[in-house]
Amino acid sequence: MNIIVILFPLALGLGLLGLGAFFWCMRSGQYADLDGAAWRVLQDDDAQGEAQNGEDRRG
Repeated sequence: MNIIVILFPLALGLGLLGLGAFFWCMRSGQYADLDGAAWRVLQDDDAQGEAQNGEDRRG
């Protein structure tokens, strides 16, 4: 029964820490642009670089 005295405040503290981290992320704009990173992964930056530089790396 004594372990509850330790685990209950520890669980509450970790929960509040996680909630605080979530609100900090929301306030600092971490979730502002969810689709932008997904589209940047799909863009072909190498093709744009070749077109700008006029280089052909294929041979």
